[in-house]
Parts: sequence; structure tokens; C-alpha cells
Amino acid sequence: MFDGYDSCSEDTSSSSSSDESEEEVAPLPSSLPIIKNNGQVYTYPDGKSGMATCEMCGMVGVRDAFYSKTKRFCSVSCSRSYSSNSKKASILARLQGKPPTKKAKVLQKQPLVAKLAAYAQYQATLQNQAKTKAAVPVEGFSWGNYINSNSFTAAPVTCFKHAPMGTCWGDISEGVRVEVPNTDCSLPTKVFWIAGIVKLAGYNALLRYEGFENDSSLDFWCNVCGSDIHPVGWCATSGKPLVPPRTIQHKYTNWKAFLVKRLTGAKTLPPDFSQKVSESMQYPFKTSMRVEVVDKTHLCRTRVAVVESVIGGRLRLVYEESEDKNDDFWCHMYSPLIHHIGWSRSIGHRFKRSDITKKQDGHFDAPPHLFMKVKEVDAAGEWFKEGMKLEAIDPLNLSAICVATIRKVLADGYLMIGIDGSEAADGSDWFCYHATSPSIFPVGFCEINMIELTPPRGYAKLPFKWFDYLRETDSIAAPVKLFNKEVPNHGFHVGMKLEAVDLMEPRLVCVATVTRIIHRLLRIHFDGWEDEYDQWVDCESPDLYPVGWCQLTGYQLQPPAPQSSRDSQSSSSKQKKKAKSQQYKGHKKMTSLQLKEELLDGEEYSFLQGASDQESNGSASYYIKQEP
Repeated sequence: MFDGYDSCSEDTSSSSSSDESEEEVAPLPSSLPIIKNNGQVYTYPDGKSGMATCEMCGMVGVRDAFYSKTKRFCSVSCSRSYSSNSKKASILARLQGKPPTKKAKVLQKQPLVAKLAAYAQYQATLQNQAKTKAAVPVEGFSWGNYINSNSFTAAPVTCFKHAPMGTCWGDISEGVRVEVPNTDCSLPTKVFWIAGIVKLAGYNALLRYEGFENDSSLDFWCNVCGSDIHPVGWCATSGKPLVPPRTIQHKYTNWKAFLVKRLTGAKTLPPDFSQKVSESMQYPFKTSMRVEVVDKTHLCRTRVAVVESVIGGRLRLVYEESEDKNDDFWCHMYSPLIHHIGWSRSIGHRFKRSDITKKQDGHFDAPPHLFMKVKEVDAAGEWFKEGMKLEAIDPLNLSAICVATIRKVLADGYLMIGIDGSEAADGSDWFCYHATSPSIFPVGFCEINMIELTPPRGYAKLPFKWFDYLRETDSIAAPVKLFNKEVPNHGFHVGMKLEAVDLMEPRLVCVATVTRIIHRLLRIHFDGWEDEYDQWVDCESPDLYPVGWCQLTGYQLQPPAPQSSRDSQSSSSKQKKKAKSQQYKGHKKMTSLQLKEELLDGEEYSFLQGASDQESNGSASYYIKQEP
């Protein structure tokens, strides 16, 4: 079907009236059932006929692929939004001060035509709301109160190598003494006192003034990297007064002797701590730099974008052809989605040629050395081939790991991946993953690690069995040895709190929790939202940050949904249990032993048992091993 497809060819006579200045698509065989909609051509895997229109979003698609028996909605999210009057969207709208747009049409797996069309419409809606684009501060949320009241544990800063101080946090722990402003004082000038760290939560520390012993009445939270936190001795060298809090002034007559006794043998911050913080918050990317970044409306290609702003290493990129600068995309400077100018051409990746013939004044190409380097691979021997099957995180539904196919092998180890059962015939929804990407997995990964695998949409033979599917599609599985099996000693544990980017709306950073750990793969849950919004993320993802990162960098943090909204969500979920049971979810998980027995009856395969959620680190012995 895709024979003769040339991903390197470009139209040199691009005009401003055309949005598609890229490759031509090979003709489709007449034997394949096709559906044409708004100029896009889509195939349906089993050839069933009949169309339907979603009553919620108006998207048109194949009736058999629609949700529920009535086929009134294209996805679970549309059904839920229709019946509950978009409760969750309204919550976020109140938090951000804008009409509800979050996730409503892009979260759940969309059927065929609706999948990319809904995503494009969603992005267009965001562009039309430029006046409310900036995040709206939300008063009332405090990480300290949130952690204290629920006894939560936060992921340590050392888990986030890309974050400020992630690689030089040192021995900062409970018991470390610091000098901080004394707020329990009636003096007109700013004075300081010594406090000890009682509890750490990311960058935030619960501090207690020296002399209060077990009295927690004046404990307070403070960001360790803040400008008012200093190592012991800073006041002496800076000429600042050390004054004991008014509440305990009467406890000792000789405070100097008290401090000498208390501080002997105690730890404090390194003397150059503030300098290290400042250096770790210097970012090489500057405004007006040009980069290549994924086209958010056509995932198969890249476009030129310009760095509009840099906050905490996160880049706001504006696509070069955006006249009003509202067509933007957020990502971290270490994201695998951005590359230097010329990257697409060098590996044979699709690229949308800009209508702008020359760089605008002040714009300049970002140097190639600034971008995250991928691991070099040897493709000379046995390597990935077009048509091989694998499992991959769906880039348009990050809560799902799906049956996928390698559609094109590019240079330097890059692969174009398509999600089986919902691909556009022109490949416009293919996604580029590197061969070492932690977001692609060998056949059987989900089964071994007790993760629900999403079968191809429209695939009727359930429960889904890989080897039946491989025979039916006359395909082979990508060799296990070609996948990345490295598992770093990341330090995450189930239940840890952090701040995470909502990758379906990547300008938002939200309060989140680690709920599952499969070796290096983390399941991230957004506090206050239902599990359907969870995301699978790699432990080294640059879209995860320590508690307090937003405060440190000046980025807006999105708090959890209010308790009243959680109660209404819970009530709504109970009412929909019956409806959810009808949701197309694929087969129930079999045990590793059951699958092993099936395989031993047929192909020559053996298994290596996977680790539990708590076994988060160590060797990666969790793949199916294919015997020659």
C-alpha cells in the first residue's frame, strides 16, 4: 500500500495557498475499502460499511468503530462529556479562567477520520482563544499544606537530572541547618535565625527554628533554592543580625552558647549553593532561535518554529508561519520532538516547507550541539524493517500502549511508527520514534508486565492474541534484542508526588502522582482527575519535575481538582459503571504462564518473567526472548 512512498521529496514550488508542501502519496489499491473526508483518505481494516456522526463533537467516522451499542459517540470522552455536561472540562475552565477545552476531544482513541480531525479542531480552538492563552494563577494551593494534610512523599530532586540542581543536590536532607529570615520578630529591620530541615519534598523543605525542639507551631515551608535560604555562617560574613524568635526569647540567656552546642557537627548547605542554583538555571536556548519541531496537527512531519520564550528550560515555540504568534507548541529543550535545522532532510523525515523564503530579521538557527543526543545504533546487521510489529505508546492517547507497525525506516536509527487499525492512508498520523526510545516495546511486553494492550480498532477476534494476529497479517515481530533494555537506577517509587506536564496540553504543568512503575516506565496520574487521563512516561522524561519546580522557575502550576468536583466525578463514575463495561478495551489480561503455555504449543519462544511495580530498578529482564 505504501510502496514507492518517498519521505525525502519536497515540493520546491510551494505556494502560500497550500498547506501541504510535502510528499505525494502513492495510489491506493482499488481492492481496499476507503473513506474520503475533507480531503483525507482513510482505510478501515475489516472493510465494514456504514457511517456515523458523533452527537457531541460532530466528527464523521465508520459506524462500527464508534463507541457503545447505540453508536452515538466517536469516543468515551464524547459520551462522558455529553452525559455529564462536560464536568471535568468545566473544572479546568474555572482554574484557568477560560472556556473548557482541555482534553475533551484528544484524550480517548479517536476512530479513523475523527482521530486527527478532532485533534486539529482542538488545537484550532486553542488558537482562537489567544486572549486567554496565558495560565491564570490559582490562589489557595500550597504544596506544603497538600503534603502535610495527606502525609504524601515527594520524589527527590535527584530523580530529575534535567531539572535545576538535579545532578548536584548533594547531601541535602532532614537535619541540615540553614539561615532564614525570622518572621517571629517585631523589629523594623529584616533579621535572620537558624532553622533545621524537618521534612523534604522536592525543592521544598519544612523548616523549624532552632530552639523550638518538638514544638511545630511555627514550622513553615520554604523552597531550598530560594533567595532567602543561606548556609550557616552567611549572616556573619554578610553583616546580617541573627535574632532568636520572639516566642522563645525567654528560653535561654546565652544564645551564643546554645547555638555552638546545637550546631557542632551539624550539616549545612555548601557555601557556593546559591551560585550552583544560579548556574543550573542558565539555559543555552535563547529567544529568536529557529528549530525543527513536530507539527502538532500532522504528527508525521516537522516544521520550523522560533523560540518565543524560555522558562525553566521549557520552550514556547511559535511556528514560523504564524502571523499572530498564537500557533505555538510547548516542550522542554531536551525533548525528543525538537531538532536542529536540517535534521529532517538528513534522516529522510517529512518536513513542511515554510512559505517564508528567508529568515526574518533577528532569527538565527539554534546550534546542533544544543539538542539532546540520541544513542548511536548499528543498523548494519539485523535491524528493524518496514512491516515489523511492535507495541508503542500512542502519541495521541498517552494512557494507551497499542499494537503498532514500523511503516518506514529512516536514517540514524529513526523509525516511523503507525498505530494499527486507525492509520490515515497517507501516513499523516505516523509518529517518529528513535530505535532506542523508551516508548516502543517488543511484542509481548504488555502481557508479561500486566499492562493492558490496546488492540487495533475494529479487530474483532478477541481476546487479542499476538501470534494469531501475526499469522493473520502475515507479519513478523521486531526482534527483542533491537529494543532499549537499559533501566537506570531512577529512584522513583509508587505514590511519590511530582509536577508533570500534561502532554495532551503541553503548556500545562500539573500536580501529579506516580501510580505504577514497570522498570523505567512510569504511570503518571493527575491528582483530582480520573484514571483515563493518566500518561505513560519514561523515568528520564524532561516533562517530569520535582515538587517546587514551578515556584522556583516562575512557571504556573495547575493544582488538583477541588474536592467537590472529585465527589461529583466519583458519583458520575459509579453511574457509568455499566456503560464503561461496554467500552472497547480489548481482551482481559492473561497470566504469563497462560501465554507461555500457548506459545510452547506453537512457536519456539521462551519467557523472562517481568518485575512487579515495586521492582523499579535493576536489569531489564522483562521482554519476551525470541529463540532462533
